[in-house]
Amino acid sequence: MWRFLVRVGAIAAKETTHIRRDIATLYMALGMPVVLLLLFGFGVSFDIDRVPLAVADLDRSEASVDLTRAFVASDDFRLVAMLRRPEEAEPLFRRGRASAALVIPRGFERELGRGRVTTVQLLLDGADPMTANMVLARSDAQAVGMSLRIASRQGFALVPPLAVRSWIRFNPEARSSLYLVPGLVVLILAIVAMLLTALTVAREWERGSMEQLFATPVGRLEIVIGKQLPYLGLGIVAVLLVLAVGAWVFDLPFRGDLVLLAVDSLLFLMCMLGLGLLISVVTRSQMLATQVGALATILPNMLLSNFVFPVANMPKVLQWISAAMPASYFMRVLRGILLRGNGVEELWRESLALAGFALGFAALATLRFKRRIA
Repeated sequence: MWRFLVRVGAIAAKETTHIRRDIATLYMALGMPVVLLLLFGFGVSFDIDRVPLAVADLDRSEASVDLTRAFVASDDFRLVAMLRRPEEAEPLFRRGRASAALVIPRGFERELGRGRVTTVQLLLDGADPMTANMVLARSDAQAVGMSLRIASRQGFALVPPLAVRSWIRFNPEARSSLYLVPGLVVLILAIVAMLLTALTVAREWERGSMEQLFATPVGRLEIVIGKQLPYLGLGIVAVLLVLAVGAWVFDLPFRGDLVLLAVDSLLFLMCMLGLGLLISVVTRSQMLATQVGALATILPNMLLSNFVFPVANMPKVLQWISAAMPASYFMRVLRGILLRGNGVEELWRESLALAGFALGFAALATLRFKRRIA
């Protein structure tokens, strides 16, 4: 056992020396995660504000002007054009100058004065259904607010037969960054950790130093563990950096069990480092290892890990593929601990799955690693 630890330490020390001499590896491990988090954190957002709005005011009355002001007064909408006819909205949609058009019919103020139900029309650009649905919801809120103000001015109470009071837990401000940043952390760590080790053994083969390693009494398992340890240390530092930047820049909360977060982060790093090492053992080429690793992590983790799209709404085959990805489990762990305050009681299944993936990838990499040149 002592000889095993000494040999593992020697391999780890050798790999640490390579890392210290390779500035690009240090940047990939520590600099790139922070840069990607800031880039995607600010660039990717589901929050919609200042939607370009065109208005076709056919009534041209005080009430119609008040309605237009009510839409534009908040940060939800931005007035970009006043139209003479509703038909003029479609060219604006085609050129991308407007996403919504408010059509106020003739007789709008007269009907309101008589206490009658008055209808206004909202035209939406449905090319982006998500944006259209959010604009529709905000338009409904503006219309309800306008109705309550008109009812109070006219001296009667507008009381709905059913009052609904909503209480939003865990993200009361509905900020998309609190939902996206944990997913970005998972995606970035998966890519970086995999690429770090995907280049290690492949680099040894290309430089011809693998023959020297075979001349030593070091075994396959000792090589696999020794090569993973330095990158595991770099990965731990990268996790701390990314979470610290997320908390500082995006106000990411920490509500759950931090010990469980540390354990599961370690297990997820071991999963991705093991996958990268397995790819590097199989390909024996840095370029091919990078291509295979990117193909195995970027698109699957982005599309099938609940990062953006809910996997529960996908076909069964894609749900099975998602269940075979470590990122899917770490995504639930990170969002559960950071946002919902979850602990071991809610996340023990995900922790066991991550441990299984970590052992499985390490075993496969060890089995595929052969002590021969060809």
